[in-house]
Amino acid sequence: MSTRLRSVVASAVATLLAVALLGAVVDVLVARHLHRALDHTLRARAVEVAQLAASAPALLTAPGALDSPVGATQALVEVVDSRGRIVARSLSLGGRVLSPALAAPALSGRGAYVSAELGSTDLRVYAAPLAATGHVAGGGAVLVAASTADLADTIGAVEALTLLGAVAAALVGAAAVWFLMGRALRPLVRLDRAAAEIGRTGDPRRRLPDPHRPDEVGRLAATLNAMLETLDRARENERRFVADASHELRTPLTALRGNVEHLARHGVSPELVADLQADAERLARLADDLLALSREDAAAAPGEEVRLDDLAREAAADAVEAEPVLVRGDREALERAVRNLVENARRHGTGAVTVRVEAGDGVARLEVRDEGPGVADSERERVFERFHGRGSGLGLAIVRATAERHGGRAYARGARFTIELPAVRKASENGRHPSGEKREKGLP
Repeated sequence: MSTRLRSVVASAVATLLAVALLGAVVDVLVARHLHRALDHTLRARAVEVAQLAASAPALLTAPGALDSPVGATQALVEVVDSRGRIVARSLSLGGRVLSPALAAPALSGRGAYVSAELGSTDLRVYAAPLAATGHVAGGGAVLVAASTADLADTIGAVEALTLLGAVAAALVGAAAVWFLMGRALRPLVRLDRAAAEIGRTGDPRRRLPDPHRPDEVGRLAATLNAMLETLDRARENERRFVADASHELRTPLTALRGNVEHLARHGVSPELVADLQADAERLARLADDLLALSREDAAAAPGEEVRLDDLAREAAADAVEAEPVLVRGDREALERAVRNLVENARRHGTGAVTVRVEAGDGVARLEVRDEGPGVADSERERVFERFHGRGSGLGLAIVRATAERHGGRAYARGARFTIELPAVRKASENGRHPSGEKREKGLP
């Protein structure tokens, strides 16, 4: 079943159950009210007959004296004496007689409601005691009955109306949900068709249609379009990366091929051997950088604890200013990143190269600086792009990829190149000496 059809069925069933439940409650309340009204009428008529028996007992036997309407029918009235013998009865009874057993509660001195049958007619009967006076019915009882057919018909009509209302409400609700779901799902249908077309063509430059709605569908379209834009940028970056890598590889390969041809024609020479070695080293370095960058893009989150101050001392810088700092990371990748920063400072900077490590506010910073002017503000972001600048152009790109994989960042300000990573704690707080060795008790 489609989402639209499931919603319609669910709404129809829910509406039907809700209206049916409400109708059942109404039926109960209406039935209770009608029964109470009938009981009140029967009791009131019984009181009138009892008063008549006490004040004018001779009128009990007068024709029509006991007849009175109860709703759309006539009340059935019967008066019995203390022995249960019939003294008087209403003309509405005709040749019928109410069972004397119905008067038993009243003859014992208390009024009572009972249900009975008179032929095929269901009756509601109220039996009331009569005062013990000198007249013939003294100490007896009066029975007042009425048919419950009209009451049952009314309750049946209410139940039928409730059922009809429940079905009608369910149909109206289903139609409304069908219409509303059709309007709500129409943008999703367009999004589905557009997404299928993008998947068929494989063109991430295409975008899904904007439904221009401030609801969940509009936000979904915006999110998917943002995802497509990100994929498009990633695809463009990969395309540019492949082109740049091909360009970088072409230069040493061309030189290497030329030197090999020269070797084949003119023989070997010390200068030619040196050129071949330089070209081979450049190719090897570029291959290593490409492999390292691909590993950074696909590597998992690091988990071991690494001393940044140890890495700073191992980086072969001219000066090191480091306090003991621990980070959670990949030691080999961090070593390469620090080494790349130092090599970049030596290659493009001037003067002494200094490495500084510090921690504060939960952030560990490793800074490499030289004494030159550094990069211009307009180049601060571009220097970390792939194949930017001289050499392989991947050293700083690897630094940024490593920092981001470790949950940090890399940035440049002038001649200062910095890696920021989440700090675990200072090594001295872990019971370790800054040199990396535990002190023995009693030794300096």
